[in-house]
Amino acid sequence: MGAWDLLLSGLVILLGLCGVLLPGVPGSWLVWAGVLWWALKDPRPLAWAVLTGATVVLLLSLAVRWALPPRRFRADVATRRVALYAGTGTVLGFVLIPVLGAIPGFLGGVYLAERLRLGRHGEAMAALRTAMRTGGSSVLAELYACLLITGAWAGAVIAG
Repeated sequence: MGAWDLLLSGLVILLGLCGVLLPGVPGSWLVWAGVLWWALKDPRPLAWAVLTGATVVLLLSLAVRWALPPRRFRADVATRRVALYAGTGTVLGFVLIPVLGAIPGFLGGVYLAERLRLGRHGEAMAALRTAMRTGGSSVLAELYACLLITGAWAGAVIAG
């Protein structure tokens, strides 16, 4: 596999991770498409195992999101700032506390954004609960699945 193909796969995966936080962008499918491109260009058993695992994780994520309440974002709840803080917190949590840190990172990012916006702890906690009820849990499930897929892809690329 050439460096350009690997770079293209990585960029599609990165675009998918960013797309999870944007309404209307099929982020998880872009992450899967990046892994598919990589597996097609590098046909080794490890690549196909990662693609199979990514497919299973993506389908499980879809099942979990269908079981959760539907997304009903309101303009005052889902702001770009909250999405940026939540995404940054999720990635930092995923890296600092491997795998499991993504969940408290997401919650911490949403809380921090609301605390900076509202100024008080009680109001920020109420806004966090509202955000999680109005679709934050499904965004967290999708972002967590995409981070798992990205981590498996990166591990396989590094393993060579």
